[in-house]
Amino acid sequence: MGKATGFLEYNRHETPVRDPLERIQDFDEFHGMLSEEDRKEQGARCMNCGVPFCQSGMMLHGMATGCPLHNLIPEWNDEVYHGNMWHALSRLLKTNNFPEFTGRVCPALCEVACLCGVNNSPVTIKDSELAIIEAGFAKGYMQPQIPEMRTDKKVAVVGSGPSGLACADMLNKRGHHVTVYEKHDRVGGLLMYGIPNMKLDKRIIDRRINLMKEEGVRFITNVNVGKDIPSDVLQEQFDAVILCCGAERPRDIQAEGRENTKGIYFAVDFLTQNTKSYLDSNFKDGKFINAKDKNVVIVGGGDTGNDCVGTVIRHGCKSVVQLELMPKAPDTRSDDNPWPEYPKICKVDYGQEEAIAVFGKDPRRYSTTINRVFYNEDKMITSIETIRMAFDKQHRYLPVPGTEEIIDCDLLIIAAGFTGCDQYIAKAFQLELSPRNTVKTEDGKYATNIPGVFTAGDMRRGQSLVVWAIEEGRACAKEVDDFLDGYSNM
Repeated sequence: MGKATGFLEYNRHETPVRDPLERIQDFDEFHGMLSEEDRKEQGARCMNCGVPFCQSGMMLHGMATGCPLHNLIPEWNDEVYHGNMWHALSRLLKTNNFPEFTGRVCPALCEVACLCGVNNSPVTIKDSELAIIEAGFAKGYMQPQIPEMRTDKKVAVVGSGPSGLACADMLNKRGHHVTVYEKHDRVGGLLMYGIPNMKLDKRIIDRRINLMKEEGVRFITNVNVGKDIPSDVLQEQFDAVILCCGAERPRDIQAEGRENTKGIYFAVDFLTQNTKSYLDSNFKDGKFINAKDKNVVIVGGGDTGNDCVGTVIRHGCKSVVQLELMPKAPDTRSDDNPWPEYPKICKVDYGQEEAIAVFGKDPRRYSTTINRVFYNEDKMITSIETIRMAFDKQHRYLPVPGTEEIIDCDLLIIAAGFTGCDQYIAKAFQLELSPRNTVKTEDGKYATNIPGVFTAGDMRRGQSLVVWAIEEGRACAKEVDDFLDGYSNM
């Protein structure tokens, strides 16, 4: 333990962020970095608990708390305090393949379980994680780790999101020959096209991919397995196939007038087109869904909905409303939601912060859904009718008659989650699916019903977090390694 009294002497200081009205002028990342001395102070705040819940990754009442990767948080906090960034990096990389991703986009399950947060504020674990890996790249510690020996086994990983990349990284380091197939033109999957650039700069992804290429991983883009390449061809060419294709079937809304109305898009399509156009031409090609001067309504209050809010504000939208089906969460923990459970509280994310700065109010409307969609003679959306929802005496969540409201809407974005994997890939490999349209495996296992075919990430567990996808990829890689060699030392 670096400083036994650190948690008593120092307050929490997060990394600085650019002002909302400044950062909405571009799509650059808006988080800065603390000085080395300030970061040491934050490392000193770690109490090195006898039972470090921060790295537990356990489930309490159906919610995860603590890091699913079981990061060795007290260990590298101690190294940060002492200024030993190389040692901190070695401990961090022992459990996390891509801390530069989780340090930017993870909701920090570790921090909500930090014991320091019971009576004060938690340690800045997520910010310190990012500082460690960025120092590793800046100081030249992140060099290619090329396996000294190679096996004769070949593995195909389909999908280059966080679970696919984690699988590929682990199996390549084990010495197997790994080829990653990606249907898009760039590697990264959800990381590349599902998360806006201001939240995760795409150069960070390219930096990691280039490192993996130097280490021996082969990447093939613009190839849609199951369509461009038959499944049986892949199974003949490789000793194992790992499907990490995500949960890409978006959940639609059920509203009168929804069908055949123009100006309605799923969030994944909206964000993908936006990022691709930004990367290809800085929007000069016009190949994106533009929200400039439009009244925008976003259905969904999660991270993806928030990303859409931040994006349309950067476009210069006329207004933005974010509809949330469920009631507003409390601002502080309720008595039936004690530490270290994940806190079911209302948070104001970066998109909402920017909406407040621009329009003077929070864009969210709770307990609200869409009843009807209105359109003009060209079938272009013009407005929507919303209705309030409430629980009745039988605890059913039902519409409240008389609460209808008309809202101007030129662009409707649906960010209501996902309903499992795409059917074509499952049919191509003749995979059994669960009732949730995820690929069926035994509990805690990653092998499918087809010998030699495995799955991991959202395709197996359903829509989830990047940190869970990495954990799934690591665990799947160990099972595949055992399948290939009869044992695994991962």
